[in-house]
Amino acid sequence: MDEALATLQRVFGYSRFRGPQAEIVAHVIAGGDALVLMPTGGGKSICYQLPALVRPGCGVVVSPLIALMQDQVSAMAELGVRAAFLNSTLDAAEASAIESRLLRGELDLLYVAPERLTTGRCLDLLARANIALFAIDEAHCVSQWGHDFRPEYIQLSILHERYPGIPRIALTATADAITRAEIRARLELEEAPVFVSSFDRPNIRYAIETKRSDPTRQLLSFLARHSGQAGIVYCLSRRRVDEVAALLQEQGINALAYHAGLAADRRAEHQRRFLLEEGVVMVATIAFGMGIDKPDVRFVAHIDMPRSVEAYYQETGRAGRDGAAAEAWMIYGLGDIVQQRRFIDSSEGSDSHRRTSLQKLDALVSLCESTGCRRVQLLGYFSEAAGPCGNCDNCLSPPQTEDVTELAKLALSAVYRTGQRFGAQHIVDVLLGKDGERMSSFGHDQLGVFGKGRGTDATTWRALIRTLLGLGLLRTDQAAFGGISLDASAREVLSAGRKVVMRKAEPADRQRARRKAAVAGEPAAVEGIDASLRQKLKVWRLGVAREHSVPPYVVFHDSTLDQIAARRPQSLGELSTISGVGQAKLDRYGAALLELLRES
Repeated sequence: MDEALATLQRVFGYSRFRGPQAEIVAHVIAGGDALVLMPTGGGKSICYQLPALVRPGCGVVVSPLIALMQDQVSAMAELGVRAAFLNSTLDAAEASAIESRLLRGELDLLYVAPERLTTGRCLDLLARANIALFAIDEAHCVSQWGHDFRPEYIQLSILHERYPGIPRIALTATADAITRAEIRARLELEEAPVFVSSFDRPNIRYAIETKRSDPTRQLLSFLARHSGQAGIVYCLSRRRVDEVAALLQEQGINALAYHAGLAADRRAEHQRRFLLEEGVVMVATIAFGMGIDKPDVRFVAHIDMPRSVEAYYQETGRAGRDGAAAEAWMIYGLGDIVQQRRFIDSSEGSDSHRRTSLQKLDALVSLCESTGCRRVQLLGYFSEAAGPCGNCDNCLSPPQTEDVTELAKLALSAVYRTGQRFGAQHIVDVLLGKDGERMSSFGHDQLGVFGKGRGTDATTWRALIRTLLGLGLLRTDQAAFGGISLDASAREVLSAGRKVVMRKAEPADRQRARRKAAVAGEPAAVEGIDASLRQKLKVWRLGVAREHSVPPYVVFHDSTLDQIAARRPQSLGELSTISGVGQAKLDRYGAALLELLRES
């Protein structure tokens, strides 16, 4: 570990390990297998990069996205690490040259796509090489419960069979108990220790709102708080992505679209611009984001509800990787819940798979409907206890709640009396006593519950049904075309005295007050930084990044520039004490940085 710590300082410019990194690194250097669960931005890469540099041989990294391998290799090159990749973008001569470098022992890290690694040619190549370890990044891709499931990952158990003496480390930023168990089983890591870091990302503020009549106006209001900042806006469909990206562009926002329907070269160009340029807003489906290392993403917005708490956590985790303040904002409505349930019910998976998917969705709806601390409930999903954060929307401006048990009984009764096969809007119409041909054709205008809810407006009834879905008291049924039915637990409300509480509908002025509270809670800027000098450093960094064709953060993170601007080192020795300034970067950029500081 003395060598590991020296390498950490020399290569990466860090004087100490973070969290469980030291324990993981020591275990893998000693030849042990491991499953590592660590939040995005928590330093997962160090857990395999450092052992690969300390152990003899080359570390082989299984990476799911070919488009990002070049960026990962470029980042390693900036650190003075000998890295390369093998994927379908290389011609035969280029691939052969890299294979020769591997066999000659001239590589520290080799990134390989799972599809290529499991070919006979690649497996034979690895058998002839000196391999330090196998790192399986984004290991949740092996799980059929995850939204990033990749069938190629299932074949990676072959690594244990073909190379039993080489340590394997599987890493992911998120995995609940079900996903964790499947990763261990499919990768044959049942005997390996599991290292679990805290899932808390205290720098991220979580805020969730219900959708109003014009969701895009809500989005624009949110983006006004993040003018000129880089961020991601997630949408459920490709068409929605195109529409939102066009709208943002019309509003003068530097927005790009990303989804699987775009041509591959256009997707690659948009991803390149997002990484290289500052202040780009990427409007995307979930096809975008996995493996993105951009540290200065200041916000992630969902204008459609994701499929699970895991998906939400992973996608929001792409904000604030640098540890600075970031925001995760989402809007959702009853239509989102019904649509997600339709996706699940119409999926080709087994009954067990659908049941688990519904449970995961229910947990997300419960998070959305929660009146307590978002962070407490989010971390609780991953079996981590926490106290109120004081930084989410519910902590900053606690919502008002009301006992709606009697209304809930009436709504549940309406669902039951209409046959448990009609959608939410029909139930609301029955409660409000809306006459019409459809109502009379089913005889619902003759029911005892017809019109019994006229004293409550339609918005409140819809919110109540959403709450009942979130509490699991109601279910939607694809066989009945999205019809709502009672869960067995509804009896607890109808006859066993269980109370139902939901948040009160907020008037517009209180909604504005909640948004102002969120803005007012923004952390103050780091003290001691010369803003003018910091801007000069960013301009210099951008020029270097363009010259090297790498993202600016690969040259130096913002946090490193902040330290330089605050401490103003006057020598190479002083500059080497800045976190993030390793030996290769000191040799490459030290003189230019000191000259810039002297001129300033």
